[in-house]
Amino acid sequence: MGIVNVTPDSFSDGGRYLGHEAALAHARKLIADGADILDIGGESTRPGAEPVAEADEIARVVPLIAAIRSESGLPISVDTMKPAVARAAVAAGATIWNDVAALRFSPDAPTVAAELGCEVVLMHMLGEPRTMQDAPRYDDVVAEVEAFLLARADAAMAAGVACANIWLDPGIGFGKTPAHNLALIAALPRLCGHGFRVLLGASRKRFIAALDPLAGDAGDRLGGSLAIALAGARAGVAAVRVHDVRETAQALRVQAAIRG
Repeated sequence: MGIVNVTPDSFSDGGRYLGHEAALAHARKLIADGADILDIGGESTRPGAEPVAEADEIARVVPLIAAIRSESGLPISVDTMKPAVARAAVAAGATIWNDVAALRFSPDAPTVAAELGCEVVLMHMLGEPRTMQDAPRYDDVVAEVEAFLLARADAAMAAGVACANIWLDPGIGFGKTPAHNLALIAALPRLCGHGFRVLLGASRKRFIAALDPLAGDAGDRLGGSLAIALAGARAGVAAVRVHDVRETAQALRVQAAIRG
């Protein structure tokens, strides 16, 4: 899953693809590099990020989704918490709703997801982007994240979302310390064992710098990002959400060949 951030403030590439033509060119490059899915986001969810108005988010993502859909049949994911944005994105050609709030942003979110009939990614996040990294605490991070995700899957299905349309995402970096993130990555085989597809998003995340002092800048975290993607593939995740599509696709292809 290749990332296209149509935002001025995303942690890794904020502002680079805010313009429509720049974003469309980047999407085309990711497709050429081997992306299987494109994830389009119009609101940053980095730690400390401020909310974006619904109308502004729609204006950022819908024209891009429509332009990509006019050129490609590739699955398109919209990265949003807001049901109205998801509705507009699906009308423009998106096929997946990637929700960091796991359909909790508004009371009607589960019903809207069911009405849209699209695939839905339910992600774990402690609090909200503005506060999620303020001293996150768990008694057992794996058990608590697992229980949350299964409960949200149950809520989605109760609203009418098909089981086959549900993905789970442990939310690496969303209200977790480096130790929490590592515990969740190590527990991916367990999280993949519930019959739902799992999405892993750890590309260029800040906690990689806690393991390598030379990775202070987001652009210096490719090695760590590849290591996590390979671990995820071995654990059975269905997709990895990444900035560096060409390098990740190559690493996954070589690992698959080695494993036969």
